Amino acid sequence: MKNFLLSLLILFSGTACFAQLKTTPVCPPFSVDVLGGTVNKLNPRSTSGEVEKTLPCFSERVQPGDSAKCAGVYYGEQGVYFYTERNYIEVRSNFKGKSSIALGTPRSALFSVLGNPKLKDPSWEAYQTEYGTLVLYFDKENKLNKIQMSTRSTETLKLCD
Repeated sequence: MKNFLLSLLILFSGTACFAQLKTTPVCPPFSVDVLGGTVNKLNPRSTSGEVEKTLPCFSERVQPGDSAKCAGVYYGEQGVYFYTERNYIEVRSNFKGKSSIALGTPRSALFSVLGNPKLKDPSWEAYQTEYGTLVLYFDKENKLNKIQMSTRSTETLKLCD
């Protein structure tokens, strides 16, 4: 009986030796350059592969045609979304990182940095930039709560829901 139990113990401990350790991808801190249209030097034209290589800690990847969602690489916990199919980057209110224009900035403080918007609505403003279009969204207190940086013009801009 002792030999049988010893054999079982050796068998089960031997199988544990073949287990694989898996590392969790770690990303550098996120840094948004709103006027340059980049996140960690990735621009809206960056491919999914480029985004994943530079920032390997993504929470979701959607391939073109995979679902009803727009294709891209998403960092939900960090509040950053690369919509690679539509060439734009979105930074949401839960963003964790540095930004050249901070979320929570009052709408009235943006004129000195950005000038007059090309298009304006009560809840958003669109600016023409060197890289394309910058769309800024505001909450009920008129504070910045979402940023979209696109390579497209305001006339051809296609955003995801």
